[in-house]
Amino acid sequence: MRVETFAEIEAEFIARVHTAIWGDLATIDAQGFPRSRIVHTIWEGASGWIAAWRHSPKARDIEWHPHVSLAYLADIVRPVYVQGVARWADDLQEKRHVWELFAAAPPPLGYDPAAIYGQIEAPEYGVLHITPLHIELGNVSGIGERRITWRAAAES
Repeated sequence: MRVETFAEIEAEFIARVHTAIWGDLATIDAQGFPRSRIVHTIWEGASGWIAAWRHSPKARDIEWHPHVSLAYLADIVRPVYVQGVARWADDLQEKRHVWELFAAAPPPLGYDPAAIYGQIEAPEYGVLHITPLHIELGNVSGIGERRITWRAAAES
C-alpha cells in the first residue's frame, strides 16, 4: 500500500526507528562499492540525524555520493527501510540542536555526546542530516498490509 503523505506513516515510523535505535547505513564509496555500517540515529519527523566523526570513511563516501540507505530491524517481521540523501550539517546551530536532541532523549535512544566528542565545537564532531526520499514499513507477519510505502513528492 502506498500512502501520499509522510504524516500517514509518521507515528509508526518514529515508533519503529526509535525502538530499533541502531540502523544499518549503506553508502557508496569512490570506487562504486557499497559500504555498510551501524549508526545511532534520532528522527524528528521526516528529518533524520546522526552524530558522526566528521573526517571518516563515511564522510568521504557521502561527499562522493550523497544517496544513502538505512535499514532498521527491532522486530524481525517489521523492518523499516529508508532511502534518502545525506548532507553534513556544519552550521553550529544545527550541530547544537542535534547535540541537545541526543542529550535530552531518554536512554538508550539518547546519550551524552560529550562522552564521545568532547564539545560541540570539536572539529571531529559531525552531524549528518538524512532527508528521506522513500520509506518502507515492512510487515511479514501475515497480518495486515505487507508493505506500506511513502515517497517524497520530488521522487514521485
